[in-house]
Amino acid sequence: MPLPPLTGHHGVRSRFARAVASEKLPQVILLTGSAGVGKQRLALWLAQLLLCERREQDPCGSCRACKLVGTCSHPDLHWFIPIPRPKASDPEKQVEEAAQSLAQVIEDRRSQPMYSELDGMASHGIAMVRLLQRRAALTSVEGGSRIFIIAEADRLVAQEASPEAANALLKLLEEPPAGSFFILTTVEPRRLLPTVRSRAVSVRLGPLSDAEVREFLQAHLHPTPSAEKLNERVALAGGSIGRALASEEESGKAQRAAYQLLEAVLAGSEPSLERALRQPPWSARGEFTAMLDALAETLGEAARGTVGGTPRRQVPEALLRHRTPGPLLEALEHVADAREAAWGNVNPQILLAVLSDELAEVL
Repeated sequence: MPLPPLTGHHGVRSRFARAVASEKLPQVILLTGSAGVGKQRLALWLAQLLLCERREQDPCGSCRACKLVGTCSHPDLHWFIPIPRPKASDPEKQVEEAAQSLAQVIEDRRSQPMYSELDGMASHGIAMVRLLQRRAALTSVEGGSRIFIIAEADRLVAQEASPEAANALLKLLEEPPAGSFFILTTVEPRRLLPTVRSRAVSVRLGPLSDAEVREFLQAHLHPTPSAEKLNERVALAGGSIGRALASEEESGKAQRAAYQLLEAVLAGSEPSLERALRQPPWSARGEFTAMLDALAETLGEAARGTVGGTPRRQVPEALLRHRTPGPLLEALEHVADAREAAWGNVNPQILLAVLSDELAEVL
């Protein structure tokens, strides 16, 4: 199944097109921005532009190269997506296992281009970086550019006891092979090693407009939701197609968890501690980080309510009693710190207990 058309980011596209036309495109680019705004899709668009046989302002979409990129089948396009850690103990077998896992992920995305969020334990381990190094050492199959997309590059050190994988990548980024382009994507560039960030030209993508999100959903959601449901999805998306596409069950579960946590915090120390103890003490990714994201969104909507706006989702009534958004914004800072800590080796149970105490102090 071909990739859906790229939505929005016209200014960034124009700048990339001019850079390609003048042969001044940086070899290492870091695309940053909120989850679901289209960082990986823009990276694939740029790959299509670089490999397009016509090299116009936009990829033509009809030449052989464009069609191959559109189905993630071009031999000079290498899309590296986080995978579970290989189970093999032998380094060579780990690389083989990583290649097989990556091929399966790509195949899944071919069949379902509007893919869901990755498993929380998936990462770019040292086996994946070794695979990247091997492929980067090969010559171009088609005789043109080679593009390496490293999705969610902040996961380079996730689930690894050392920055070995990131350091191995750094050596490759310091002197990229001629004719090769590396496009890294991340929600939060601070999670990347500073030495990796320093080798890349950073480009931040802003949120899409509500009109762009609505147009995409109308074209690609089947069956098309009712006007009321569509407006609700667009409002909650916050400029993110990825968030708009998230299943109602998944997003609803995270929102309920966030609401329950806030109610427990507002009810006192005992309910708050009880809620923290119910948090499984493993895997700080996945459902836990989704809950933290929903918590930030709920606090943001409550702050919106204190300045006269209408919250776009249910928030605890007690939060709307604040006369100014100050306490809620302070609470948001605590949540942001917890979200950052969740990417390290921190016990989620302890993290949630500390966060609950911090929220209780300001709310």
